Amino acid sequence: MLVADMNSIWQQVAGSILDPLLTVLVFLLMLSLLVIVHELGHLWVGLRMGIKVEEFGIGFPPRALVLFERNGIKYTLNWLPLGGFVRFAGMDGEKDAVYGTGSLAAAPPWRKIPVMLAGPVMNFVLAVVIFSILFATVGVPTPTGRMLISNVFPGTPAAAAGFQAGDELILLDGEPVYDETTIRAVAQRRLGTTIEAVVLRNGAEVTLQVTPGPWTAPDGREFSAGFGFSYGPQVENQPINPLAAFGAGLMHSVDLTGRMVMMLADLPAALAGIFSPTPPATGEPLGPVGIARATGEVIRQPDGFVSFWSLTAVLSLNLFILNLLPIPALDGSHILFALIEWVRGKKLPPEKEALVHAFGFMALMGLMALLTVNDVLNAVQGTPIFGR
Repeated sequence: MLVADMNSIWQQVAGSILDPLLTVLVFLLMLSLLVIVHELGHLWVGLRMGIKVEEFGIGFPPRALVLFERNGIKYTLNWLPLGGFVRFAGMDGEKDAVYGTGSLAAAPPWRKIPVMLAGPVMNFVLAVVIFSILFATVGVPTPTGRMLISNVFPGTPAAAAGFQAGDELILLDGEPVYDETTIRAVAQRRLGTTIEAVVLRNGAEVTLQVTPGPWTAPDGREFSAGFGFSYGPQVENQPINPLAAFGAGLMHSVDLTGRMVMMLADLPAALAGIFSPTPPATGEPLGPVGIARATGEVIRQPDGFVSFWSLTAVLSLNLFILNLLPIPALDGSHILFALIEWVRGKKLPPEKEALVHAFGFMALMGLMALLTVNDVLNAVQGTPIFGR
């Protein structure tokens, strides 16, 4: 009941004239939560490892005010609402914005590595907590054994046959439909032949005549055999007790993380798809503008409140994985350098490590700019984030 009420309130606000402003505010709230939780991990473990910290900032400089000071650490509020940061103490009174030449870099690898791991691990923990709370309050999504049609694209065999979004696909050419393999197999086997499909619509069975054939998706992708609708397993939320919800939240987070790691192999093709007139089947990667648009689309859904937190958890898992990759300027790169130092028994020249991180940071900023331009072009063209 509480979740339903929250969804109702959320929909009323999201549908108001403040919708664009709400999208920006909700996106900034989500981004700040993800980054602050990440930085809290660095802060907490850094202090436990004896690393001196000078500042924990909410937002990015310039500084607005010092909220309070405790144990020599200034907790500040900054003007740019884009997350937060930890400023570790530097040598000879110098300060470093993130990790650089301060006391963290001077620490031995066995102290440094846990500090670096703590940020990404906190993002994983946040995802587990969010999913656990959602499962405890809403229930665990459980497949019903039927396929649900979510969208019917115009000018396709499905549209001509009279399929509608929300139809439950029961039979296709006399075969029960339990998964997507049946749909694909029938489309290939009966290409160009009119077949019978039975769907459940508003509680009643409806029989349709459809001819599988070639069709083109709104984003330009062409399919040689199919129907022209998007679909997925129909799910129902099953109630679950809090302890079981935690277990389900943990397992769901592990499962999603595994899938995301497997999808890393498709990342080069996804990036190359930005320059292609036909986007890859895996979709295009999103930059900040794309994620903001995704947030806006999510909060407008009937279950916008739940969907928003689900998206937040998924993005938190993305940060967990991304930050562990050995990409210069990210946590994974610092961990790699610390491991090399541990194996060699001596530090790498600081200026060389700093140079690697500087080039990595410039490359990341270049990629971010590219993704942002692509996001803006998609927004101008009206390309939806979901349901491509």
